[in-house]
Formats: sequence, structure tokens, C-alpha cells
Amino acid sequence: MNIQQKVEILADAAKYDASCASSGAKRSGNGKGVGHSDGMGICHSYTPDGRCVSLLKILLTNFCTYDCVFCVNRISSDIQRARFTPDEVVKLTLDFYKRNYIEGLFLSSGIIQSPDYTMEQLLHVAKTLRTMHHFGGYIHLKAIPGASERLIEQAGLFADRLSANIELPTQQDLVQLAPEKKTTIIESTMNNIALRKEEADEDRRKLPSAPKFAAAGQSTQMVVGATPTTDREILKTATHLYGQYKLRRIYYTGFSPYPAADARLPLKPAPLIREHRLYQSDWLMRFYGFTAAELTSEEDPSLSLTEDPKTTWAKSHPEFFPVDVNAAPRESLLRVPGIGYRNVERILSIRKYHRLLLDDLKKLHVRVKNVLPYLITIDHIPRQQPVVNQAQPITQLDLFAPLSAFSGSL
Repeated sequence: MNIQQKVEILADAAKYDASCASSGAKRSGNGKGVGHSDGMGICHSYTPDGRCVSLLKILLTNFCTYDCVFCVNRISSDIQRARFTPDEVVKLTLDFYKRNYIEGLFLSSGIIQSPDYTMEQLLHVAKTLRTMHHFGGYIHLKAIPGASERLIEQAGLFADRLSANIELPTQQDLVQLAPEKKTTIIESTMNNIALRKEEADEDRRKLPSAPKFAAAGQSTQMVVGATPTTDREILKTATHLYGQYKLRRIYYTGFSPYPAADARLPLKPAPLIREHRLYQSDWLMRFYGFTAAELTSEEDPSLSLTEDPKTTWAKSHPEFFPVDVNAAPRESLLRVPGIGYRNVERILSIRKYHRLLLDDLKKLHVRVKNVLPYLITIDHIPRQQPVVNQAQPITQLDLFAPLSAFSGSL
């Protein structure tokens, strides 16, 4: 099998892993090799079948000793297999980079022989690129759950980002569809990365020349819709992972059926709008001070597919509104549907100098029609809405991602 055939097979196999963003990495070229990465992240382009082409996004191999029911690369799957050598991946990366096809490498793999052996192969690629070819571009490596701490530590010294996929929302889901994998082992790998990064960041505060460790942090991916697990449980797991391991991002991937799939899997794909609602809820928890318990309930554990979660919360809490845009604290403004995180900061800045009108909100490109029922301005008071005291701020969760990573309005 030639290199082109391997690329076709292993790039296609990698399209199911969505956790390949690159914000937060900054690595300057040293004049000895090729490439650099900036702090703004890589702008990805996608082919019609979903492949990312601004990163060389491939698997080292789609051979795998695990039999995860939801994974097309599982050992029992009847698919065409291929495997790169580490040196072939190094050559591909350099050749593609020099031709300006890519800006970095995203490298994952099926598990071959053992977690340590697989991690050694991935590490060899990153180490060769950095030390022998002085490659300054972006590198994202998959951290193999169960690999030794020594290998994970070395990987973080050469990669800009590491990711250990949680795979499914709960341990019960793993027992059902991925019996070889355990939440405790996956989270242990996440914990190793978090602790080592915290140590490295502390060392760099004392000595700026100290080596970086996974400068762009760590991320993970969660498949949703392959099991009956509710959105409430998914968001509960997300809250735990962000709080415990300081993840930069959690990627939610709706399950997509494939031919000859196991009978335990659903026949229909998870609705794309459900995936979208989970991302919206994720932003609300990280940037807007919401908790998972506020966005769903025991009686209704699923997010609405017809309405964004911030609006759903606002409609179910009429006692909280209207909010006075000229007096309410930041925490209250963040809860107003139609006003995004950045516009809240702009409003707080503007009102130091003058009181805001509806026209001021229009100039900030706020969707005024959406906010009218929830907001008081100098020239607008909603009808039949009791004005409540907004003096007490709402307790917020810690924010685990930079403001620069957020774009959009909720």
C-alpha cells in the first residue's frame, strides 16, 4: 500500500475525532527549521465529508485492539486497515507544511499492542519533528488513556495540546458500549496532564525560560446519542471535567450510524440541533455563570430542540426580569437572552460615561427585538413585568477558557 492510499484511509478514519482546535498555542520559529504557530488559533477548512484540511488530521493507524461498539475502527469492524510508520508521518507533515497545505498536525491512533506502545509511537513523531527538524508548527497529540506518566509528560513537552477522550458521558455507557475502557483510567490520564501543566506553568512564572507543557492545554471529546443518557447527565459530566481537570474545551459529537453496526446502537443519528444545544449550554456554563442544574431539571432532563437554553431559562424565571441595563451587575446582564459575553463588557464600560438607550444597544448589534421583554433602558420598560431587585450578583462558576476563544452571542 502506497502513501497516498494510506492518507486516504487514515485521514478519513480521523474525521470522527472533533477535538482538534488549536487556540492558545504560540511557538515562534527559531531560524533553524520550519514553521511557527501564533496565539490566535488555526482557521480550519472542511471538506464535504467533514475532514479538516488546515491541520494534517490523521490516525497513525486504524488497527485497534479495543472493540468499542460505537467506533468504526473497532477490532471487529470489517473495514480496510492501514498503518503509517512514525517517519512517514514526519515526512508527510513537513512536505504538506512546506507546500502551505497545512499549519500543523493532529495525530491520533487506534490502540496497538498496548497504550504505552501506542503512546511511544505518537511521541516519536512529535519528538522527531521538534528536535531533528525544528518544526515550529502546531502539534496536537492524542494522549492514550492508561499510558505511563513518563510518556504523557514527554508528550506535553513536544505537543501544543493533548487530548484524552472521555468517549461517553458515564461509566455505565462505557460498560455498555466500550467495556475495555474505564472512566477512572481516562480521568487519571487527564489528571496527570492537569497536574504536570500546573507545575510547568508555576515553573515558568518563576523562570520564563522553563520548558512549556501543553501550552494550549487539554481537551476531550464525548459522543452523544449512542446511549439514552440525558442532556442533564452529559452537562453534569462536563461540569465535573472542567472543574477537576481545567479542560480548555469539551467537544460533543452526535452519534452517526454506520453500515452493519451493532444492534445495541440506535438506528438514527443524534439530531444535529441537540449537539448545537449542548455547545450553547457549555458556553453558558463556562462564560455566563450558569450551572448544569439550572439548564435542565429532573422533570425535564433534555434541552429544548426548538429554543436556545438561555431563552428557556429566562422564560422559566420571570421573577428575575426585567434587568436594568444601567444598574444591574455583570452577573445579571449575562443572563439576558440576546446579549453576549463581549457586549456585557461593552455595556459595563459605556455606562460609566452615560446611561444607555435602545439605540445604544442597536449600535452594539444587540438583537433589540429579542431583549425587549427582559431589559429596562432609559427609553424602554417592558409592559406587565415586575421590576425586581438586581443588586445581589449570582455566584459564578470558574471560567476555564479564555475570552479570546469565544465568538457569538447567546
